[in-house]
Amino acid sequence: MKNVLVVGGGFAGVWTAAGAVRAAREIGGDGEELRVTLVSGGDDLVVRPRLYEDQPESMRVPLDRVLGPIGVRRVTATVTGIDTRARTVRAIERAGGELTMPYDKLVLATGSQLVRPHFPGAENLFDVDTMPAAAALDQHLRRLPGSAVSEGRYTAVVVGAGFTGVEVATGLGERLRAVAGAGGAGEEVRVVLVDRSDVIGPELGAGPRQTIGGAVEELKIECRLGRTVASASPEAVTLSDGEVIPAATVVWTAGMSASPLTAQIPGERDRLGRLTVDAYLRVTGVPDVYAAGDTALAPAEDGHHTLQSCQHALPMGKFAGHNVAADLLGADPLPFTPDPYTTTLDLGPAGAVSTAGWERVVKIVGDDAKRLKQDINTVWIYPPVDDAEQLLAQAGRFSNL
Repeated sequence: MKNVLVVGGGFAGVWTAAGAVRAAREIGGDGEELRVTLVSGGDDLVVRPRLYEDQPESMRVPLDRVLGPIGVRRVTATVTGIDTRARTVRAIERAGGELTMPYDKLVLATGSQLVRPHFPGAENLFDVDTMPAAAALDQHLRRLPGSAVSEGRYTAVVVGAGFTGVEVATGLGERLRAVAGAGGAGEEVRVVLVDRSDVIGPELGAGPRQTIGGAVEELKIECRLGRTVASASPEAVTLSDGEVIPAATVVWTAGMSASPLTAQIPGERDRLGRLTVDAYLRVTGVPDVYAAGDTALAPAEDGHHTLQSCQHALPMGKFAGHNVAADLLGADPLPFTPDPYTTTLDLGPAGAVSTAGWERVVKIVGDDAKRLKQDINTVWIYPPVDDAEQLLAQAGRFSNL
């Protein structure tokens, strides 16, 4: 029996495991020639694209209900080392025991993490990068009415005006008003968006900028562009130009990097730490190792490369799963061919904006785009649970078109 080891329990990891099982059954009948193991530090698939929303603790799906019905072995452990020469992975179990797991094929799908700042008072920042962090922010907001009255009690400063920062900023006012309004303090709500760039969402392109700007204006979000944070405290944030903004809530969203486990693989990495992979998601120059999701820099359409996004993580997992099984069982691999690039950005009470293509041409705005965003967030990105047949069928659906 051949061993496929998938490291990571996010979207790319889950769909890699499902894709490998589906391909093995298709190639080898009952799929018994292949054993698929997924190792992850937690018991749930965290629906990370939704962590900026209210009640983030609910944004999870039990991994066993997704992968259990198709026979994927799951190991709850934190990976500490990868030896690509010995083809082993070292990990520590939740109870503290040490594991050494061999593999015939390894897929690294451990995602990305927020790049954290080191200025004075950085420990006072909130973020929405992980379930515990998002839950801490949510609990903090709910406790604000019971805190001491201060000038910045209901002021939130969001640092980083990229995709996540815009979604956080446009949604925070509504969340703050929900907790402040009960005490008659709704008028004290203030949201400030800070970015070192001179424009909002520089990486989102010029296409949606007017729509985003209109939403920011409609929601009365203040902008401090061309600046960043010099220091923070529980009561205020000081910007690089010396401005002090009284604020009880500062949310950091600026910058992402690949999982540090990519450094355990002796392959080429980009500035974000992502491993360079070929068209079949094999790590360049490293036998028997694949990467998918935010750990991989893969070729996309029209000479572009994949982004660290759910949009690319899901299909990359499906292709990686198929290809490791095909490699081990002597079938043909499939080159990664993602759907044409699109973005749909939540703008809180101001709706949403959806764009198409790498040039980000605006296609849908307002309520229609909001409904599309809700479908994406609440239906499309969720894997089936307790349903082996449906999960395997989706694992073999490489395009949503």
